[in-house]
Amino acid sequence: MSDREPPRRRVPGPARPVPGGRRRPGPGARPVRRPGAGRPQAPSVIRLGSPRPRLRMVSLALTLVMAAFVVRLLQVQAVDAGAYAAKAEQNRYVGRTLAAERGGITDRNGVELATSVDAYDITADPTMFTREATKAGDAPEQAAALLGPILNEDMDSVAKKLRTRNTRYVLLAHRQTPQVWKQIKDLKSTLGTKAETDTNTVNVLAGVLAVPASKRVYPNGDLAAGILGWVNADGKGGGGIEQALNKQLAGKDGKIRYAQSGGRQVPTVGATETPAVAGSDVELTIDRDIQWAAQNAITEQVKKSKADRGYVMVQDTRTGEILAMANSPGFDPNDLSQANSAAMGNAALQDAFEPGSTAKLMSMAAVLEENAATPDTHVVVPNRLHRGDRLFQDDIDHSTWYLTLNGVLAKSSNIGTILATGQLGKTQKEANRVLYSYLRKFGIGSHTGLDFPGETAGILARPDAWSTSQQYTIPFGQGVSINAMQAASVYSTIANGGVRVEPTLVRGTKGPDGRFTPAAEPKKTRVVSEKTAKTLAQMLESVVDDEQGTGNKARIPGYRVAGKTGTANRVDPATGKYHGYTSSFAGFAPADKPRVTVYCAIQNATRGSYFGGQICGPIYKQVMEFALKTLQVPPTGAQPARLPVSFSP
Repeated sequence: MSDREPPRRRVPGPARPVPGGRRRPGPGARPVRRPGAGRPQAPSVIRLGSPRPRLRMVSLALTLVMAAFVVRLLQVQAVDAGAYAAKAEQNRYVGRTLAAERGGITDRNGVELATSVDAYDITADPTMFTREATKAGDAPEQAAALLGPILNEDMDSVAKKLRTRNTRYVLLAHRQTPQVWKQIKDLKSTLGTKAETDTNTVNVLAGVLAVPASKRVYPNGDLAAGILGWVNADGKGGGGIEQALNKQLAGKDGKIRYAQSGGRQVPTVGATETPAVAGSDVELTIDRDIQWAAQNAITEQVKKSKADRGYVMVQDTRTGEILAMANSPGFDPNDLSQANSAAMGNAALQDAFEPGSTAKLMSMAAVLEENAATPDTHVVVPNRLHRGDRLFQDDIDHSTWYLTLNGVLAKSSNIGTILATGQLGKTQKEANRVLYSYLRKFGIGSHTGLDFPGETAGILARPDAWSTSQQYTIPFGQGVSINAMQAASVYSTIANGGVRVEPTLVRGTKGPDGRFTPAAEPKKTRVVSEKTAKTLAQMLESVVDDEQGTGNKARIPGYRVAGKTGTANRVDPATGKYHGYTSSFAGFAPADKPRVTVYCAIQNATRGSYFGGQICGPIYKQVMEFALKTLQVPPTGAQPARLPVSFSP
């Protein structure tokens, strides 16, 4: 047993009295109320309404909102998905044409006559000029005020384009130089920089863009403009070779489609592109230097004579290639705004005129080829000749001339030619048919084969339709119409031994791959025998070399020259009546070994002489001398044949 006693358990007993009559509180006793303390009051209770109605309303509202979203989502993703996708695609992606580089045009030696340089099409995105995009209601007008002077465009027109709806592309100006685009780009950058620091500044040029393009340039100005033509605002050939060979020169445009943002291409988003195919280069037959000499000579004479116009043709007698085709007045294809519309064609091919005495070569060719006469045949030429309903005369009054057939050509006698061609048939109608057949062989009344835009075939009626006077005037070049190329081709035919070679203006084309494709061989037609051609060449020498000839001013020291003068009554295209004269000279050199043909014609000279030998003979000499030197044709060694011009009765 432990020494310590367990604690004693106390048994509660009755409470002991507390002094002062109070009891000590014990377990289970009520708390003693302190003096002065009142009875505690019960706290006030706020009873809330039931939350269920509110929850129901909120739930209903949320359900309706969600239902609207679901319906709209179904409409966008299911019902109208295709339309919205297409609209988004349209707004995000833009496409444009990639212009093909236009082929160049060169002369026979590769000298550039027409080329293309870098340029820009100035475009705009109209959606970037709206009030929403710029916070300015007059953004199109502000932009137009800045762009108009730079682009040389009407400001109202520019503003109208910038207000175009339902598109993200408008063209403001075609083919502007890099300098123009740099001006716009610098101005655009300046406005953009200022707008970043000044909230009151709006970059109204933010939506102006540039598409790389090219611009046609003619380095030699108006040189050969009648041949080359021009390119219009749509980039298509508007005349000349530019029009005739537009398909080959233009190439094939490509296409590109890409994503854009803020008017700029997004480089990280794929683009689809069909590359452009560059056009072919065209090499012409003309020689730039000879073209310059011809154009300079005819321009000076047209001004000096105060004539309506003039043309010079230079042709290689052996190949038919055209070495020069000059017109005056001309135009500068670099600046069509200053061009006279009447001078924008190629008059050498488009004008139809009566050739006059240069056509007598064809009459003499028919007479010789048909053995109706020889160069020595005597022809008595009276002062006047009555035929049909007319009385014919030569260009000057004269007593009776006693000429050889060679002399008839040398002195350019109308009466002598009528008498000679009358021997082509037993009757005049038969003679007419024979002469007509030779005119057709020489290419009269037909296109030359150049396929040049606007070229005239001339006018040659069938012999049964010749009037009473025409059957006597056509032999000396009145009553029939030709163009300058046809006239030159007649002389080249005789120079080429009687074989007509269709004239050509294009030597070939060079494709984008660098491969040169020569032009097709020209068609060749024998018109007269080689013997007849050689005899005619000797007769033409008498025109220039003999003192009685009409072409003395065409003589070239050191060279034998064959030529013929022409002075014809001219039909005024405005009235259809005869007014003024067509003055001309045609020939080739060297006469014994022909290499070059030159033809010159001047329409309606009003100052000084109007005779072909006087105003066109010197041009022939000037151009022929230059051509012979350029082509390095050696001087003639042999002396001319000097056929007799007249005889003693």
